[in-house]
Amino acid sequence: MSRAGRVEIFEVGPRDGLQNESRVLPVETRIAMIRDLAAAGLRTVEAGSFVSPRNLPQMAGTAEVLAGLSGLTRPSFSGESISRSTSDGTQGGDLEIDPPNPINLPVLVPNARGFADALAAKARHIAVFAAASESFSRRNINRGIEESLAEYRPIVAGALAAGLKVRGYVSCVLGCPYEGHVPVSAAVSVATALASMGCQEISLGDTIGVGTPDAARAMTAAVASEIGMQRVAVHFHDTYGQALANVLACLELGVTVVDSSVAGLGGCPYAPGASGNLATEDLVYMLEGLGVETGVDLDRVAAVGRTVCAALGAAPRSRTGQALAAKIK
Repeated sequence: MSRAGRVEIFEVGPRDGLQNESRVLPVETRIAMIRDLAAAGLRTVEAGSFVSPRNLPQMAGTAEVLAGLSGLTRPSFSGESISRSTSDGTQGGDLEIDPPNPINLPVLVPNARGFADALAAKARHIAVFAAASESFSRRNINRGIEESLAEYRPIVAGALAAGLKVRGYVSCVLGCPYEGHVPVSAAVSVATALASMGCQEISLGDTIGVGTPDAARAMTAAVASEIGMQRVAVHFHDTYGQALANVLACLELGVTVVDSSVAGLGGCPYAPGASGNLATEDLVYMLEGLGVETGVDLDRVAAVGRTVCAALGAAPRSRTGQALAAKIK
């Protein structure tokens, strides 16, 4: 299958990124971060997680975050003509943009209580998560794979009945910190179960970043053969510097949705040695070089990365972000 001409970037920084940072950002800062990411052209920005604030204080106030983002839209560049200014302040040519579009603001729900809270907060897009590794599942959520899937079935059914979008995450698809190698069949089994219960999109996560391109391609192809490529997204961590290579291998299969995190924020507290997510800046830079459309403004995303890292007291982990920052100095 040939590479798609457009890739949708599923931005996970405000949830998967921030929840693994030691500093807790206030609700107002998280709202501003998401607004800035939307202004940079991202269509989908993961807004938070309805988990106990005792377990994840970084995600406390997710309901308030959603409330603060009510009516949020993004521009997209392919329709309506408006005037723009050039870098020297004079008026340039027309910039073709569509009327602003609503932003998808998914929230993670770990259980029935989280789902109820998400409904109360008027969430329109939820995600559930399961693991391809039994050991990881038990250590992460204190439930085995089958137990977790059983708990999600009524949640997904209720969400679909309420008209919500539903995404399913599968973690440890290429390796587990406790079991090591994870068979492709395990990833296929969990992804198929999530798809069967009604998840419209399945994100395949290399949680500890051990995958290499051939393994990533083989696993993704095996899952897609069961649920269809149009339902597959990929989510690679960059522990061994393989995330972009793995994405490219999967793009060649026809994958059109890729998860990433601004400034490479995040990691996994249950996966020792796991570094951050694939940085959105690095992903956009590669895709632009390949001639693949994203609708995302690289400079604006990099600026968001610098701002949020300053708030966290951390250095951006994106190499592209670092290179662009150096040009500003």
